[in-house]
Amino acid sequence: MLTKRNYPTFSLVLILCGGFVCAAVPIPSNLDGFPYRNKPVDPGTVVIDAFFDPICPYSRDAWPPLKRALRHYGRRLALTLHPFPLPYHDNAFVASRALHIVNGLNNSATYRMLEAFFSHQEKFYNNNTKSKSKDDTVDEVVDFVSHVTGKSYKPSVKSAFQDRLTDLITRVSFKYACSRGVTGTPSFFINGFQLAGDDQIDYKGWRSILDPLIKKQSAK
Repeated sequence: MLTKRNYPTFSLVLILCGGFVCAAVPIPSNLDGFPYRNKPVDPGTVVIDAFFDPICPYSRDAWPPLKRALRHYGRRLALTLHPFPLPYHDNAFVASRALHIVNGLNNSATYRMLEAFFSHQEKFYNNNTKSKSKDDTVDEVVDFVSHVTGKSYKPSVKSAFQDRLTDLITRVSFKYACSRGVTGTPSFFINGFQLAGDDQIDYKGWRSILDPLIKKQSAK
């Protein structure tokens, strides 16, 4: 399975703008992403933007230590998650679309849905769905989402997958990530600047990155 580490020059897609390939991306009416716990950002808060693919094993492994850091710092740290469906994960777009659908129906369940995808990624790996049609896979995702969020949501989830709007907002997430130069998952930005280096940061790694920033903010 291709990963951020060995995926080639996907960023070339962003470079091919010689006046005939590049086109302006319409500005969306809302900010992209899902705020963690839907909490407002206080002045002086350190802000992380995380780009995750719900079908990416590295995104899955990166979430627990980041979640632990969020609990440790409380209101001093804020997170916005941006779904970025990698093109070589066949079902990443439909899973990312499911996150948008759940967020629209009940935004308190968005991260629970993300964790459910992380816990059952294998169901939606390429090899496990290669013999299924796209419609069959969508139906399986609808069942999976309704199992996590509650069976009463199933008609709304199924209807949302037939609504072009949910397709478009998922494309906006992909385009937003591309506009920030994101080429793989997980990718992180802190206070607007991309975090360079290893994408697999453990809890101690997050503490070593965030402690100095939090202390500077506290001093102010």
